[in-house]
Amino acid sequence: MFVSDQWRDYELIDTGNGERLERWGPYLLRRPDPQVIWPSTLGEEVWNDVHGHYLRSSGGGGRWNFFKELPERWVISYGRLNFYVRPTGFKHTGLFPEQAVNWDWFTKLIKTRTTPVRVLNLFAYTGGATLAAAAAGAEVCHLDAAKGMVVWAKENASLSGMAELPIRWLIDDALKFVKREQRRGRFYQGIIMDPPSFGRGPKGEIWKIEDQLYDLVRVCAETLAEDALFFLVNSYTTGLAPGVIKNILSLTVGERGGTITAAEVGLPVSASGLKLPCGAAGRWEAEH
Repeated sequence: MFVSDQWRDYELIDTGNGERLERWGPYLLRRPDPQVIWPSTLGEEVWNDVHGHYLRSSGGGGRWNFFKELPERWVISYGRLNFYVRPTGFKHTGLFPEQAVNWDWFTKLIKTRTTPVRVLNLFAYTGGATLAAAAAGAEVCHLDAAKGMVVWAKENASLSGMAELPIRWLIDDALKFVKREQRRGRFYQGIIMDPPSFGRGPKGEIWKIEDQLYDLVRVCAETLAEDALFFLVNSYTTGLAPGVIKNILSLTVGERGGTITAAEVGLPVSASGLKLPCGAAGRWEAEH
């Protein structure tokens, strides 16, 4: 498992009975997690002493109940990276802290290069990977189909003092954009993608990960520069095992040589010492 264990502003305090108990800066949130099928370690008095609790509704979706004063949004940091977080209507907060272990991995690779590194970040959400790559010295193309996410990511860049760094902010369909980049002869040393299980592009394009992931990775592999450095595929799709992502990378970018690894991505649980699986990631790294 790739474990994200270097946070100070975030902590997974406990897990149990289908929920997570988390600290986001000074605030405690309680959220559902269907993978947590074991009992909690801490007692109900701890679990109930939270600022907010997300409850799923029987008809799908859910809502937040707030018990203590909570700002509309607040800031948490990871090194020099700063992020606005807030409870959203889909239980999320605008940041997936388990991804920090991937940020650390490609940050080290980017810093080994003395030549320019151009990174393409697809399905880039609120910009965690974008800011990590830019802070390491890369020129980054940040692409997401949702305008609101791109706006949020740009706010995080300004918050981190990175507004002037070479980041392109784009609202587009991932596959169409990558094909246009190929026609323009624009190639990348690093590619990052975190595709959803299902989604729609800005013009209503339908995305289903099981139908389109292989083709997207294949096209992206053709968009890697000759001096490519890395390729990262992350997924939160239930049932998409790390070995599946590893196989896709082996059949596409693997012909370049280098090293391919894949594993679950997870977070340490403070109360129990367990590690909570939070998705899967596959990594390709060029030979040094």
